[in-house]
Formats: sequence, structure tokens, C-alpha cells
Amino acid sequence: MHLRRVKASDREVYLKMVHDFYHSPAVLHPVPDEHFERTFEEILRSDVYSDGFLLEDEDGRCMGYAVTAKGFSQECGGQFVWVDELYVLPDHQGKGVGTEALRQLQAYYPDCKRFRLEVEPDNKDAARLYQRLGFEVLPYRQYVMDKF
Repeated sequence: MHLRRVKASDREVYLKMVHDFYHSPAVLHPVPDEHFERTFEEILRSDVYSDGFLLEDEDGRCMGYAVTAKGFSQECGGQFVWVDELYVLPDHQGKGVGTEALRQLQAYYPDCKRFRLEVEPDNKDAARLYQRLGFEVLPYRQYVMDKF
């Protein structure tokens, strides 16, 4: 499995996977499809805020996708990367694809001081994966205020 940056010709496959992800038990609620389009356009426009990747096998067949968001944190003393989404297609789940994707993401951002991600409480397989790879549960709640 390897990561490669999303390119314009990936639009349909990317948007289909994102739609499927947001209509799966791995997320708490669906998101409007317009958000997926905006994210895709931002990923193509610049790498300042976000990066998008396809997960592919050795023959270039798609196995999933990952989207990251980047920032700087005083708390961790540098750049952090939020693994905003990591989706492995159902046929490839449980085969080490998620583990390898997270390893390659860490290698892609060598100066990153912290990686963050979130998991829906019922997604126990993903939670086990993240904990096995060294991610720790944060002991506080996160709050959001959407303005759209």
C-alpha cells in the first residue's frame, strides 16, 4: 500500500468514497456533499490547510483515502496534523491498510510534533488500531461552533 496525493482526475472516485464514508456507521452524522466538493477543490488549490491522499495497492487500485488538516499548536510546540479522515474501503479493512496509511502519513510530515484524529465511540476497530499505534485518548471534551 502506498499514499499518493489526490489529483484532479481522482474527483469521481474521491467524492464517491467520501460520500460512502459519511453514510457509514463510522461517522455520527452525514455532511452535505457540497462540503466534499469544497474540500476536494482546496486540496487541489493548495497544501497550506489540507492534503488529500488516495491509498493504493501495488497495481494502482484504490483502497481508500485520507484527508489531513494542518496547524500550529503552542501546546505541542510546533506543527500538528489532524488526520481528519481515514477511510479504507470495506474489502480492504482488517488487512493492515489503515496501519500502513498512518505510518506513511507520519513519514510524509517529518517535522510534525503531534498527530490528532477522532473516532466515533462505536467504531471500536478503529479505536483499537489507533491505540495500538500509540495514539492516546485525550481526557477532555472538544467543542465546536459551526458557522455555515
